This record gives sequence, structure tokens and C-alpha cells, in this order.
Amino acid sequence: MDTGTHVVMGIALGGIATLDPVVATNSATASSVLIAAIVGSQIPDIDTVLKLRNNAVYIRNHRGVTHSIPAVILWPLAILAVVYPFHPGANLLHLWLWTFFAVFLHVFVDIFNAYGTQALRPFSPKWVALGVINTFDPFIFAIHVVGIILWIVGAIPGYTFLAMYAVIFAYYLIRFKAQGIVRTEVKKAIPDATQIIIAPTMKFHHWRIAVTNEHSFFVGRAENNQFRILDEFKRIPIPETPVLKAAKKDKNLSAFLSFSPVYRWEVDEYDDFYEVRFIDLRYRSNNRYPFVAVVHLDLQLEIINSYTGWIFSEEKLRKKLDILPS
Repeated sequence: MDTGTHVVMGIALGGIATLDPVVATNSATASSVLIAAIVGSQIPDIDTVLKLRNNAVYIRNHRGVTHSIPAVILWPLAILAVVYPFHPGANLLHLWLWTFFAVFLHVFVDIFNAYGTQALRPFSPKWVALGVINTFDPFIFAIHVVGIILWIVGAIPGYTFLAMYAVIFAYYLIRFKAQGIVRTEVKKAIPDATQIIIAPTMKFHHWRIAVTNEHSFFVGRAENNQFRILDEFKRIPIPETPVLKAAKKDKNLSAFLSFSPVYRWEVDEYDDFYEVRFIDLRYRSNNRYPFVAVVHLDLQLEIINSYTGWIFSEEKLRKKLDILPS
């Protein structure tokens, strides 16, 4: 989920914690639990700072080790080491329990996004991504804000947020059902599909679709349970040419390939360099595919420059690659 939603989830969890008799009767525990719940709901995303290095490092590591099983165990201990000295009168066991739940909830809700997490590490490097909830879901965020406002004006926080989460649980079930209907429609349209990727959007009845069969990639959209194919690309295996072999050694392209499950590729030759471009097919927007990896190599197949990330115009891509317009 996005940062804002994780924050309001942390506040909501702090409200639910007031139903714990130990928290309710100990002001030091109550205040420390609220702080720890908000921090715990954020801390797995500390790997966002990797963006300051480069996109390749970020793509390879975001929602990886920081969302793993060992991290879920260790983050609460790290938070307690900082929070508890400022609230020595807090009940340490209950502070740890609610902090652990905040960290666990963060990782748990992230698996419902299309991006997913490596929550099963170290037992499996597989990305767990159920793709039923958008990274920012307006309904989920809004209902949290309503709950917080009700708390401020005097509602009992524990029962208010429990009722809110009962509604959210029902909402998740509805989203799973909606995704299932879309999947059925996709199978009707492409009965020989070997892979179907369904990604939610911020609009409840709109889904992005990427489908693979033996010979083609299909990119589509589902609106109000109606699926339509927007693009089709032939599946062309990546040849073992010298240019592509050299390009795959690049860190940006390597990171892209470790992250993207469905893509097409292009190689263009110019007077004094080659351009290798890999294009993720999951994120079609405004007739473009903005998530790409691009590598430029000279005629001796030495890498000149490269980039991976979101690009919405060729002009911006040239700037990222330090290419001057002709």
C-alpha cells in the first residue's frame, strides 16, 4: 500500500489496541503503543531510500528483505529499542505484541497489491502478489480517515475501528470476486492462455490485463466485467546475439528482468551505437508502455549508458540517458 494508507492503518491499530485492558489502564503503554504502531506500519518501507542510489537497486530490493519473515520478527525489536526508553512505565510485552502486529499488518496488506512482496523469504524468493487491491485504494484510505475523525469527535476507537475493518474485510472479498469474474472473461477470450496477470486500478471496475499464450502476448483492459484486447505482440525468444549478451550484463536491464514477468524487446542500430529496449507489458497507460529498461552500447559493445524506470516521453528518456536531441 502507499505511505498514507500505512499511516492511517497504524493509527487505526493504535485505536484497536485500546481494547486491550493493559493498554487501556496504562497511559504510558497506550501512548507508546500508538507511536510504535504508526512506526511499525511504516518501517518495512524504509527500503524506499534505495531510490536515492538508483532505480536498479530499488527495483531489486524494494519489498524484498525488509518485508521478509526475519524482518517481521526483527523490526518490532528495533522499534522497542527506540520507543521503550522514552516510556519506561509501559508494559513491554504488550508494547511488543502491538508493534509486531503493526509490522505484520503492513507486510500482509502489501501482498494484495499487484507489486506484491517477497514475504516468504528466506524460504522462497517468490513474489507474493494477489493483485486485488491497488497500491492506493481510495475506499480503504477514506474509511480509515472517517474512523480517525470519529475517534477525534469522541467515538470509542476500539469498536469503531473493529467495525471499520469488518467492512474492509467484506470489501476484500468483493474485490476477489470481481477479479475472478474478470479472469473468467479473459479465459473465454483467450482459452489457451498460459499466464494471466490482472492488476487493479484506482477505479473499482477497471483492471489492467496482460496475458501470455504459446505464441503471443496480449495486453487488455477490463471495464465493468467486459474484457477487450488492446494490443497483441508475437512472442519472440531473446536471441543469443553479441549485442543482447552484452546488454544483459548491464545492472539496469538485469534489475528489470528480475522484476518483470512479461515484456517484449527491441534492438535498433544507429550510426555509432546500438539501443536495446525491454518494455514491461503490464502498465499500459495512454497508449504507452512507460516501464522500460534501455541500454546503449557502442560499436565495440561497451555499455555507454542505461536506464530503467518509468518514462512517459522520449524526450525524458533522452535526458535520463544524457542524449542530446538531434
